[in-house]
Amino acid sequence: MRRRFDQQLVLVTGASRGIGAAIAEAFAREGAMVVVNYRERADAAREVVARCEAHGVPAWAIAADVRDPAAVRAMVDEVLALTGRIDVLVNNAFAPYRFDPENRARFWETPWDAYQSQFDGAVQASYQLCQAVLPAMRQRLQGSIVNLVTDLVQQPSLPYHDYATAKAALIGFSRQLASELGSLGIRVNCVAPGLVSPTESSRATREAVKDQIIARTPLGRIATPEDVTGPVLFLASDWSRFMTGQTLVVDGGLVMT
Repeated sequence: MRRRFDQQLVLVTGASRGIGAAIAEAFAREGAMVVVNYRERADAAREVVARCEAHGVPAWAIAADVRDPAAVRAMVDEVLALTGRIDVLVNNAFAPYRFDPENRARFWETPWDAYQSQFDGAVQASYQLCQAVLPAMRQRLQGSIVNLVTDLVQQPSLPYHDYATAKAALIGFSRQLASELGSLGIRVNCVAPGLVSPTESSRATREAVKDQIIARTPLGRIATPEDVTGPVLFLASDWSRFMTGQTLVVDGGLVMT
């Protein structure tokens, strides 16, 4: 039986753990060849590769700091040498962040360097990756780019100033790119999760805070990394072939409250 992404190559950044790892394995389950990008956690990345390969597909772990244009170019060149194609890019990597409501920095405590770090991890990294993969996608007149953002842009239930501002900029970047690339057969969309657990970023979020979020969420729980994978695969697939420039919010309905 043919799977949804048979013979397609999917590059997932920041995929050695958490949401990125879940996305990589979900694509492999649907038949995709998967590149697991990571920066430092080589052992964890190899474990994700092994789980992907267990679904009967090739997978590779490739180290690259996605903020570094030379490293990104080298990674994409390696992928193209291995497979000759890149069908889907998932920009999941971002600068480290802790969702800790009690100890978060207020605006007057947040230096511009904190904003710059988040912009580099979100917008600059996505810029570098898009620049690197576009020649291969343009040559084939097809491709899908999915950028991970946050529901905090639509509902800043807690003001994580630097993080959410950078993700808002990434949504704007994605919409501009979608407008320009549509005529080339390349789609650009975003997925905006709420709080996701377990992840490294949510480790500092106390259970009492999670309970408060759950009480306000119509679907009555916190998202898991696996909850994010379906919307990402949907936007990457031909099921959404007439969608571009969109942001799918994945937070159990919290943005409605």
